[in-house]
Amino acid sequence: MLKDIVLAIQSYGQAHQFVRRHNLWKWIIVPGIIYMLLFCVSMYFFGKSVNHIIDFLFIKSGLRVWVTSMSSRLLGFIFTIAGMILWLILMLFYFSLFKYLWLIVGSPIFAWLSEKTAAIIEGKDYPFSFRQLLKDILRGIRIAIRNTLWQTVYTVSILILSFIPVVGWVTPVFALLIECYYYGFSMLDYSCERNKMTVVQSIAFIGGRKGLAIGNGLVFYLMHLVPVAGWVLAPSYAVVAATLSMHPMRETR
Repeated sequence: MLKDIVLAIQSYGQAHQFVRRHNLWKWIIVPGIIYMLLFCVSMYFFGKSVNHIIDFLFIKSGLRVWVTSMSSRLLGFIFTIAGMILWLILMLFYFSLFKYLWLIVGSPIFAWLSEKTAAIIEGKDYPFSFRQLLKDILRGIRIAIRNTLWQTVYTVSILILSFIPVVGWVTPVFALLIECYYYGFSMLDYSCERNKMTVVQSIAFIGGRKGLAIGNGLVFYLMHLVPVAGWVLAPSYAVVAATLSMHPMRETR
């Protein structure tokens, strides 16, 4: 799996060179700006709502009053860490919902960009078909909904574990890995569909190469640490990188 993670990470560097060499910027920048604006607005409101939820939980349960009455620095520290972890997990969950909404809205662009990348790599043209594009869009939406449901199940389980002292401190790591896997899954599925895999076959194939999905999603998230430029480039670069990383897999099948 580690080898596949490294391959997926390296594919982002290849994606940058690929976009520059073939002048695909208009398919990167325009949807990227739309994504950035939606991301900024969503994160602002998500952050405010998470703070209200945490305050409500801690005050309504009486936990904050109890911790204050104990006058214990250690207990106060554990309480603070637990609050931070809960905040991170909820923000990841909110971002996950936003991410899947974007995958649904952006599926026509992602499907076309993946096909365009494959056509250049293979040196052949995929004739435009509105019927095929619609099929790709519907499959992208289906995969996004399926992944949303499964990820929600895992996230809720992790959220429950986050309330356990000490053990709950590592839950954000698991939450992030799950986030990375399911986002990368959606990016890789465009190539699977083009190679005539059914949804069941795609699930089995990507499940067997989890490193490709995790690595793709991991760099996507890390790019969000770079304000503006990272936010603009992240979604489309993820599609191109996923297509490039899947090409060697296609040759060995």
